[in-house]
Amino acid sequence: MRWCCLLAIVAPVFSQVPRTWTANAVAKLEIPLANPQYSPVHLSEEAYYQIPARVLYKTYPVYHPQREPAGYQDWLKQQEPQIAFDAAAYKTEADWIRAGEIVFNAPVSFGPVFFSPADLRNPAFYTETGMPVAKDGTVPFARWVIREKGKVEMGSMGCATCHTRVMPDGTVVAGAQGNNPSDRQGARLMRLGAKFDPAKTLERVRQFARQFEMPWLPNDPNRAVQTETLNQIIAHGEAIPPGATARAHTSMLVAPQIPDLIGVRERRHLDHTGLVRHNSIGDLMRYSALVQDLLAYARYGDTPPAAQPMPGKGARFSDEQLYALAQYLYSLQPPPNPNRVTPTSQKGGQVFQREGCHRCHTAPLYTNNKLIAVDGFKPAKPEPDAMNRRIGTDPRYALETRKGTGYYKVPSLKGVWYRGPFEHNGRVATLEEWFDPARPQKVPGHEFGLKLSATDRSALIAFLKTL
Repeated sequence: MRWCCLLAIVAPVFSQVPRTWTANAVAKLEIPLANPQYSPVHLSEEAYYQIPARVLYKTYPVYHPQREPAGYQDWLKQQEPQIAFDAAAYKTEADWIRAGEIVFNAPVSFGPVFFSPADLRNPAFYTETGMPVAKDGTVPFARWVIREKGKVEMGSMGCATCHTRVMPDGTVVAGAQGNNPSDRQGARLMRLGAKFDPAKTLERVRQFARQFEMPWLPNDPNRAVQTETLNQIIAHGEAIPPGATARAHTSMLVAPQIPDLIGVRERRHLDHTGLVRHNSIGDLMRYSALVQDLLAYARYGDTPPAAQPMPGKGARFSDEQLYALAQYLYSLQPPPNPNRVTPTSQKGGQVFQREGCHRCHTAPLYTNNKLIAVDGFKPAKPEPDAMNRRIGTDPRYALETRKGTGYYKVPSLKGVWYRGPFEHNGRVATLEEWFDPARPQKVPGHEFGLKLSATDRSALIAFLKTL
């Protein structure tokens, strides 16, 4: 085939893929931090595209060791490496969505982070950590990868590691608020390391924790980790429940709830603090690039980046891979809701309206897509999407992290029946606990619905579970 003919076939496919990292788009992506002079300055467009694009290899399921097919590991060693992503082959929206699922499950780390290959092959690991297993015996938070024949690697830390939920019946829900107890698994790794070399383990953990620090913040609480004992640091990890995680640029002390990505297409702000504006598929692509690959390259005021890019080194997702991923995330649907509309839930809907819940959690999205300032924050220039009111929940994540804008976004209530834990830092396990009148003594703030009668409270919860 002549090159002109080949280009004519491929060009329509590539023409729809936005360029991810342009200076103009990146400049508009984020709202300022609570202290605007320390808002992040991200990698330049030129430096971004000097980072090599990832090659995505075919991956294979990880099984619980007692559910693994006989001879599976030997079979894996016989497999040839196969390239899994070929943008030139995708012609339709359905093609791009299927390709996005490949990206969603693609690992970006091939070494132990929360768990090791030996952990995944050890039945005791699942008992000790509570790591969920799907009904077919697979572990959807990791994959086996063949990048070289005869060498089976454990891959993790892709989107699926955090944004996959195993339901009580073993059903896997891709894109949901994840429920892998990752930080507790990390704490377990620290305990194992302490048995062999406690000093080296402590130094590694302290180095890891520096990503959470804000040198420009007086009395930054995140710096406390540098003087804590290893047991104290391990206790932070063990206290983080499944469904929350201390991911990059957040905090070990107020680890954020993992967001549910189902329905992300309708959300105008990403991150609990509303940091990233979401006005187009390109914005979701940029956000995905930041989360997976770029945060270490950001400069905050005079604080230099944690890492410097080196041309030809490292890895990033290509524009085509990010576009496919975004199309896949936009396509995700919630699992079938077993909670039917009943007279009780209908009464709960009336309570929802009567109590004014709809003003912030507006149907049909059950969010007004607005931002709400935390107590103590006085913006120099209010955001256009900010409400003229404040929220009394724990302000630390909005003020004392590298994602702290001084706001929290109003979350959608859709899918709360399968989600949890709740609040921006996952401190509330269930809806019943959220509406418990005694809850503010433990988790202050958001006191709406706490003065209801027991009957109205039960009805309201029944209604919320139908959303």
